[in-house]
Amino acid sequence: MTTWYENQAFTAQPIGHKDPLPALAVIALDNWSLITASGEDTVKYLQGQFTCDVTALGDTESTMAAHCDAKGKMWAAFRLFHHRDGLAYSMPASQAETELNEIRKYAIFSKITFAISEDILLGLTGTEAGSAVDTLFGEGGEVRHNAVGTAALVAENQWLLAVNREGADKVLATLDTAVLADNTLWDLFDIKAALPRIEAETSAEHIPQAMNLQAVGGVSFSKGCYTGQETVARAKYRGINKRAMYLLAGEAPNAPKAGDMFERQVGENWRSGGTVVAGYLFADGQALALAVLPNNLEEETAFRLEGQDAVWQRLPLPYSLDDE
Repeated sequence: MTTWYENQAFTAQPIGHKDPLPALAVIALDNWSLITASGEDTVKYLQGQFTCDVTALGDTESTMAAHCDAKGKMWAAFRLFHHRDGLAYSMPASQAETELNEIRKYAIFSKITFAISEDILLGLTGTEAGSAVDTLFGEGGEVRHNAVGTAALVAENQWLLAVNREGADKVLATLDTAVLADNTLWDLFDIKAALPRIEAETSAEHIPQAMNLQAVGGVSFSKGCYTGQETVARAKYRGINKRAMYLLAGEAPNAPKAGDMFERQVGENWRSGGTVVAGYLFADGQALALAVLPNNLEEETAFRLEGQDAVWQRLPLPYSLDDE
């Protein structure tokens, strides 16, 4: 069955690591999914499952959040926002079915329905993305709604659209001068913003703080109980967390992918470093990656991808990891 995306001209963009990014790009998020939750118990149920304060989420706001197992390991890390008649949260498609099964486990006695949305997911990026959202959805807050769907601000110059087919067609017709990019351009923006994500390869491996979820507003330490809260709270108040997510740059023959391993240099030797969360390969062979690493390493520590010789270095994060 041909999908809507396959009928459009989305292509990979040959961007060098020093090249300017397109002023406006529409990105096919065909490897992402949106889980929807609706019903009168939606907020109450999700408040007991997610790391964020769901009750405080306004109609024009979005937040990062995570869903953890009982040990505090993340099934999913995502952006949560109001959508149509309920709430919705976006994540890589590789983890959506697992997350759907896990979030439904304790919902049998609650009036709530979960589904993987049939809406089309598109990204709008670039310095003109905000103006494009104004044109499509009208001026407003960080989350905007109309008859065809929802637009949610993800990071600077980066918007997520969840729209029906009519809305998707309208986006392309209205923004007819925009670059039509494949999903790897979204990876680049997510990596530059150092946003946490869970793929199938990293499912149930890390607590929220190991992917900096607290630094991007995805963890409430004042809300009531939720699954995995004890571990998350101990990591903050007892200092048991020994890992964080960092931005690395180096050369690579291919884009690093979730689950790949970095090694760290110790003297003249190389030891296990950490796990790739996401990666991007520029057209000139330079690459970026987000990786979960020990949080006590020296700034000048060198890294390399397992099985490769090229040396990678850490870059500054766009936010602070210091406790409040």
